[in-house]
Amino acid sequence: MKWTRDQMAARVARDIPEGAYVNLGIGLPTLVANHLAGDKEIFLHSENGMLGMGPAPAPGEEDPDLVNAGKQPVTLLTGGAFFHHADSFAMIRGGHVDICVLGAFQVSAEGDLANWHTGEPDTIPAVGGAMDLAVGARRVFVMMEHLTKKGEPKIVDRCTYPLTGVRCVSRIYTDLAVLDVTPSGLAVVEIVEGMTRAELNSLLPHVGRPI
Repeated sequence: MKWTRDQMAARVARDIPEGAYVNLGIGLPTLVANHLAGDKEIFLHSENGMLGMGPAPAPGEEDPDLVNAGKQPVTLLTGGAFFHHADSFAMIRGGHVDICVLGAFQVSAEGDLANWHTGEPDTIPAVGGAMDLAVGARRVFVMMEHLTKKGEPKIVDRCTYPLTGVRCVSRIYTDLAVLDVTPSGLAVVEIVEGMTRAELNSLLPHVGRPI
């Protein structure tokens, strides 16, 4: 009763409209680039100074000088452009990115985002451009597994990890469901086939839990 990572990425891609300027975060969100419809003109932006990224290159066709912010090989579509990373962040901070898709350690029922540090002593804090994207993008999508490796829900009443942004998340995509963050609580958009609403509710926080 779980969507695969590629199925999650395809589900996110379906919600990205024609003409959108989109930033894909490091990790799971990078898979979204491989599932964007070829008949849609969508402009992928990267913090390290690119606009017009395409999907991942075929094996053996990687260009070591053409990478995204996560240092993964990418392609560049016709009309794509390179620029200084300061200009790239000016685009983000100026509100010119329509949608960003970020991974997360936790998301609260009110849309708070924690995705840069767990507080574990053996982990390296890595905020990157996430704080800028969380407040600069017009819509923030989160793409993550619903549960941790220990089986604990990552959608919580209140984040216990350091926050990246406050009330910034608009939609959450997990391997079990798609949920909107609304002023009255979480709203279920879609549930993986085979899971009941009651089963999903048991894995959601009490605050704003869908009925």
